[in-house]
Amino acid sequence: MTGTLPAPSIQAALSSLAGWTTQPAVRDAHRLDRSGYDPGTGPDAVVFAESAADVSAVLAHAHATRTPVVVRGAGTGLSGGAVAGEGSIVLDLTRMDRIVEISPEDELAVVEPGVITAHLDAAAAAHGLRYAPDPASLAISTIGGNIATNAGGLRCAKYGVTRDSVLGLDVVLADGRRLATGRRTVKGVAGYDLTSLFVGSEGTLGVIVGATVRLRPVPVRTATLAAWFPDFEGAAAAAAAITAARLQPAVAELLDAACLEAIGADRDGAFLLVQTDGFGADAEIDAVREVVAPLAGRVDLATDPDEAEALLATRRAALPALERLGRVLVEDVAVPRSRLPEAVRAITAISRRSGIRIATMAHAGDGNLHPILVLDPGHEIDERVWATAGEVFTTALELGGTLTGEHGVGLLKRRWLRDELGDDVLDLQYAVKAVFDPHHVLNPGKAL
Repeated sequence: MTGTLPAPSIQAALSSLAGWTTQPAVRDAHRLDRSGYDPGTGPDAVVFAESAADVSAVLAHAHATRTPVVVRGAGTGLSGGAVAGEGSIVLDLTRMDRIVEISPEDELAVVEPGVITAHLDAAAAAHGLRYAPDPASLAISTIGGNIATNAGGLRCAKYGVTRDSVLGLDVVLADGRRLATGRRTVKGVAGYDLTSLFVGSEGTLGVIVGATVRLRPVPVRTATLAAWFPDFEGAAAAAAAITAARLQPAVAELLDAACLEAIGADRDGAFLLVQTDGFGADAEIDAVREVVAPLAGRVDLATDPDEAEALLATRRAALPALERLGRVLVEDVAVPRSRLPEAVRAITAISRRSGIRIATMAHAGDGNLHPILVLDPGHEIDERVWATAGEVFTTALELGGTLTGEHGVGLLKRRWLRDELGDDVLDLQYAVKAVFDPHHVLNPGKAL
């Protein structure tokens, strides 16, 4: 399951770095990410970078020898963006895990890419601040990986995705050059916005070795509502009604019956979790309840922070619970929020036609659905499975949506990308890639 040793020229270059290895077990452990996609062979070598200088050295030599480089954080990606096969080098950034600075005055932090998302949030909390993006994997995912995929999370309904919290980046280009983008100010429009270009580029344009990110005050008050529905389409309609009522909760999350069953919930049907925050949290949650209650079977308000946290934990537990049932293919489409009920109805029909169980959870506040194809243990992701996933993607596009809201394209969605972007846009993106990485050594075959 491992590749061959790297060519002598690149091996000699890597030997000057303390953190490189060709040990078969390490190489094999770095061939997969959480997507489940298996390239069949492992990378030729793994480099555990400890500094930006290490990253520059690896990329300079890889550029000169045309050696593919796959950048990796915690390996929690769900689109195959961090898988690595024979002929490649994995550049592991998990040892670059320093929180360099927290500035309470300017409400920002400067971090290395290997910092765990939850660790930054905890460090900010000591100053009455928080890092707003909170992907479900925040306890194990890294800031660098979040930036590479423009990750979202439960709070993105109000606070946006990762891009909305990134002020500036420290990046190493494919040839080893290092540059800084962005700034420490909240506003700034000098030149093209290269910071936003790197966010979500999945390691194909450069390697992020540092980031200046925005922090936000911890809300003075949070209010939480849990609503239960007879069916998932009704829950989706309630979520759409919240948006139509001009309400903007911080969190709006949906779980269908299959998710509830997997986590062992004591109720069936569907579950909607809504959280509001700030000085008006209680008034906002009352307004949400007025919208939701006529549509729901039951509505509960969490009366204390521990109860609210338990409800959030229920939502975060859904994917791990489904993964225990068998092999899963986690999809990630988004549609206009008003069309959530249509999307849910269509996904239910696709599951019924295909005979493949699809469990769906959703960031309802921004229309981001995660239809999860749940297969028997050991089941291959064959063409029948891909055809079913393709129907989900086509449905999202027909509803005015997108193939991916936050997981990225990686390897798994490339065959459908032209359907969304069209020839001209995709060709322009290939041209941009060529400017930054003319020899296509950075995560080749991913994202585009």
